[in-house]
Amino acid sequence: MIFFSNTTTPRLKYIADFIGHEIVGKAFDLTNNTEEFINYGGAKINYSNSPLALDEFWIKAAPLLFEKNIHPQQIDCFEVNGYKAFFKAEGDFSFDIFAASFYLLSRYEEYLPHEKDIYGRYAHENSLAFREGFLNLPIINSWLRDFIESLQEKFPNFKPRTPNFEFLPTYDIDEAYSYKHKEWWRSAGAAIKDLLKGKFERFRLLRQVLNNKIPDPFDSYSWVDDLHRPHQLKPRYFFLVPKSTGKYDRNILPSEIAVQTIIKQHAEKYAIGVHPSWQSGDEPKLVKEEKERMEYITTQKITSSRQHYIRFTLPQTFRQLIDAGIKEDFSMGYGSINGFRASVASPFYWYDLEKEESTNLLLYPFCYMEANSFYEQKFTPAQALEEMRHYYKVTKAVDGALITIWHNTFLGTDEKFKGWRDMYRQFVKEIVK
Repeated sequence: MIFFSNTTTPRLKYIADFIGHEIVGKAFDLTNNTEEFINYGGAKINYSNSPLALDEFWIKAAPLLFEKNIHPQQIDCFEVNGYKAFFKAEGDFSFDIFAASFYLLSRYEEYLPHEKDIYGRYAHENSLAFREGFLNLPIINSWLRDFIESLQEKFPNFKPRTPNFEFLPTYDIDEAYSYKHKEWWRSAGAAIKDLLKGKFERFRLLRQVLNNKIPDPFDSYSWVDDLHRPHQLKPRYFFLVPKSTGKYDRNILPSEIAVQTIIKQHAEKYAIGVHPSWQSGDEPKLVKEEKERMEYITTQKITSSRQHYIRFTLPQTFRQLIDAGIKEDFSMGYGSINGFRASVASPFYWYDLEKEESTNLLLYPFCYMEANSFYEQKFTPAQALEEMRHYYKVTKAVDGALITIWHNTFLGTDEKFKGWRDMYRQFVKEIVK
């Protein structure tokens, strides 16, 4: 397939590469040669202000991909085939799918002035997807389905690639254990608090765990292994390994042998990555230090990450990850609500909008995190199961990648999370045949 534009810009090349890979498995062949385009015998897309040939697929281009600055865009949404769309266009498609997809994938709106949430993150309420009611849909994938159908009507011999649905479970290990392997003063402090508050049952539980009478409530590692094994799942694990503990970095320090053992055991069986600490958001050099700490423990090269608390700011955080040697990041989602932050259920490369360049940092967007359901949306396990079923349904419908986040804390035996691991087991059994 050939793709014509009078001008090739970094933005245009980036989104043409993404859409090309999504629908035909490789980048489009770009050209600005009118004669070459007209004489081409196969499927061809004309992305310009006027038609060039009768046997073309023409989309009148919106200005966005030819601009070099960042400024508020005029976004007027309308419905097409039951989905919202914007950047209405003349030609063979009702809107400029290239400009609209670029706006969402690049997270253009996150470079504009915006409100922060209580953790200093981009607040999801700012987003077009939330305001227009399509945050819970991988709308770019749905647009691409319609786009492929339109191309096939124009070019009956056009054969798109056949994508496959993928379920990729991921896990964040923020607190390896609830009671075990902690500094004595942390355990003593917890015990005193429980006694002063009259929480005698928790105090009894702490004593039983520390005396090895019962498992630690957060020790769900074997349980999760047993869940993966019959379904041959290939999960990803991300470990928090801060230099010191803090308000948001509560994990047992990686100098503790028990933590190193857990990390090594998982590295032998699964793909693992670093979970950059909250502190690293204030001290960027810590990202590389934490990555190197993981490499020292595992004797493996670490090239993937996910931000603790999904705390990131564009473009600074992703540049820091690249500088630290990270190749894949799993942070593209919200830590305040479930949904598709970039409106897509496919991995995509990050575009640095300030530098106007594509990067080699591959982003894996997640759409569901149990902590959002529990803490932010106040869902019961039954309600959360229905929510997960929704994300499975809409992702499966477009043969996308369903990426979920769970924590070992929810999948253990802590009374606070009663019913959640049963719900998760039910979900996995339902979707993995």
